[in-house]
Formats: sequence, structure tokens, C-alpha cells
Amino acid sequence: MARILVIEDEPALQKVLDYNLRQAGHEVLLAGQGGEGVRLAMDQRPDLVLLDLMLPDISGTEVCRALQQGEGTQQIPVMIVSARGDEVDRIVGFELGAVDYVVKPFSVRELVLRVQAVLRRARSSDAGDRCIEFGCLRIDEGAHRVWVDREEVELTLLEFKLLVALYEARERVQTRTALLDGVWGIDVSITTRTVDTHVKRLRDKLRRAGDYIQTVRGIGYRFAASPEVPESRSA
Repeated sequence: MARILVIEDEPALQKVLDYNLRQAGHEVLLAGQGGEGVRLAMDQRPDLVLLDLMLPDISGTEVCRALQQGEGTQQIPVMIVSARGDEVDRIVGFELGAVDYVVKPFSVRELVLRVQAVLRRARSSDAGDRCIEFGCLRIDEGAHRVWVDREEVELTLLEFKLLVALYEARERVQTRTALLDGVWGIDVSITTRTVDTHVKRLRDKLRRAGDYIQTVRGIGYRFAASPEVPESRSA
């Protein structure tokens, strides 16, 4: 059972989500406004947030930013559930750190399955409490924290998952499609350009450790084999 926070201002949809998520065995918290949702997330520390983008007080994007910046809420997975289904909206959602994006109207059964998939990935990630040392880079998987040259670097949940996925497959080329499937999970109906955007942001945040992530032209990315002499970012 997981604790799921639903931030949604439509009472009828709130009721549908509340009923179906409880039927699936989860505890459900409901918030009709963005500010209320942020406060509940900080107080209750849910395992997952289902977030509408169009809320009566503040936008869902502001809620997402607040959760990413809040101590104790940064690692809570956020699944956006919105009527705004354009590609640009989905890309912005993922760039803000959302782990999935569901467009209204949707199949309730599919939504519940997507919720289960996100929770499984989160639990699998939590189970691997490794501490990785690679040159100037240090990754604490259990705490979801990263340091470069002993200085902590703030990453979104998706950026953290992307970094770990690249590191785990070091020396092997990862196609953009493979990274979309492995990091973002089930079909999210976005283009592979999203991977490029996240890799660029990740490299920038990692500063000199960003050189460990190499571009393989026309294919995708790979993590350097050795931290001592990282190759060029392009191969």
C-alpha cells in the first residue's frame, strides 16, 4: 500500500480517483488547490503525487517547482494528470521533474496501472542503497544525493535516475529510446529530444563531472569507462 496525494480541483474526478486508488489498496490524500497540496506533501510525505496543472490558486507547474525545492519533498515522484496534452506541455512537465504525464480524458484502469509502475520503480530505486564513487563524482542512491568535488549538486528525480541509469550501463552505448524506456518508464508519448534536454541540463549541473557523459553521434549516450581520463563529450 502506498500513500498517494491527489491535487485536483474537479470534485467528480477527485471522487473517481479516490475510489479507484483505494480499491487498489492505497491510502489517498485529496487537495483541491495547489497551495493546500504543497502543504499536505510537506506534512504527510506521500509516496506519489498526482498533479493537475490547471488549479484555482497556483499553477501545477508552480506546485511541481515547490516540491522539487522543498526539503523532504524533492524525491517524491510526481505524475501529472492534465487536459493539456500538447507535446510542449508534456516536455515542460518532464523538465520540471515529473516522472509520468497522463492526458485527460484517460482510462482509469490505465492510470492505476501507471501509478503501480511508478511506485514499483520508486521502490526498486530505494532498495539499492549504494554509495558510488567515480572520480570527482559521488552518488548516494539511498539518499538520492549527488556530490561533485565534495560539493552537493541538486538534481531533480528524473535527472538523478538518468545519471544512475547511465552510470550502471557505463562503457555501453544507451540509445535515446532505451533511456526513455528505462528512465521514464512506460510509453509517455514524447520525443527523444526530451532525453537530449535532460542530458544537457544534467551535464551542466555536474560541471566537470559532466564530461563523464559522452555523446555517441547518431545513437545516444554512454558513461565514461574510467574517471581518470574522460574522453570528449562527443564520440
